[in-house]
Amino acid sequence: MEYIRVTKDNLEKEHICCAISNNKDVQVSSKKAWLADRFDEGLVFLKSVERGKCFIEYIPAENAWVPFNADGYMYIDCLWVSGSFKGHGYSTELVDACIEDSKDKGKKGLCILAAAKKKPFLADPKFLKYKGFTVCDEADNGIQLWYLPFGNEAEKPGFRECAKHPHIEDKGYVLYYTSQCPFNAKYVPVLEQTAKENGIPFRAIHIASREEAQNAPTPITNYALFHDGEYITNEQMNDKKFLKLVNG
Repeated sequence: MEYIRVTKDNLEKEHICCAISNNKDVQVSSKKAWLADRFDEGLVFLKSVERGKCFIEYIPAENAWVPFNADGYMYIDCLWVSGSFKGHGYSTELVDACIEDSKDKGKKGLCILAAAKKKPFLADPKFLKYKGFTVCDEADNGIQLWYLPFGNEAEKPGFRECAKHPHIEDKGYVLYYTSQCPFNAKYVPVLEQTAKENGIPFRAIHIASREEAQNAPTPITNYALFHDGEYITNEQMNDKKFLKLVNG
């Protein structure tokens, strides 16, 4: 597979989303704006030449929008291979490229979020285990931090206390989200409108800075839905899924 590294210079012309083909879509423009601000912080976005169906996005852990302590590591924001691209070893190629680049940059290892069983928008734990990753921390809601150290002396990364025990005091539905996931630009307003029309207590909190993200009450900051203080899911929802959840 041939890969392209997305940079500030080619960001506008490159297709960067796993499911949205229209580069003028608000979801794509919001994601590209978020990416543009991250490149100077060391973010790497490596994608196949075949649109956005196969890519890896990673950043030095100190600059990751995740509440953990992982100084010296590289954090994988997203590893995505979809559709007909699955089963050809492209995930391995992308992770191997990340490993090589991270070693060249003097990093201690890699880390990534997952769960014991595959969850939407999270890495597959079976693949991570195959690549040599192991679990180094786990939050109360089952979200795990996996890591791949490059040496035996590398200390284990870990969640901050605010994320290790995901809980908030607010009643009703509360959604924490960032602009990292392109879908949020479309579907967060959909949830806000759906909640308003149906009299559902709902509040969306847009995490707009790295500092806010690193102190969030959840390991997953790009989309985390709470109800009456308890974490529910990281799965992006449309109006139908949300109403089904609410009505049980």
